[in-house]
Amino acid sequence: MVLSGPLRERHGIVTSQFGFLRRLHDHPGSRVAALAAESAVGVGATSKGVDRLEKQGRVLRQPNPSDRRSSLLALTDDGSQLVDAAEKTFTDGLAELTGNTPDDSPASATVHTVSKLRSVPERGQIGTPTS
Repeated sequence: MVLSGPLRERHGIVTSQFGFLRRLHDHPGSRVAALAAESAVGVGATSKGVDRLEKQGRVLRQPNPSDRRSSLLALTDDGSQLVDAAEKTFTDGLAELTGNTPDDSPASATVHTVSKLRSVPERGQIGTPTS
């Protein structure tokens, strides 16, 4: 894929891992459930993804002081540096995928990007009733 290939080649991660890391960069102290809800991925799959990132030394699980049953997630220094490095790769790939250029205004680029991204599942009739 336009996004995962370059992320894997240059940074050793795929798009879903970048999404998790990016979310934690912007929202340190998130719980797995919040990360799952934001990513529209099940809690189990998100937890496994976080486990992988933790084993790679990119994410830390810290005890949640208000709920012993859950953990709060934080990026390690390595994870934070990875997000910063992968951001341009991701942004460039997204621009290539949607046909945006750096000259596009942020609002115009956002509308164009959302429109393009919505058209992909629509063309494949993903999520539409079969009868």
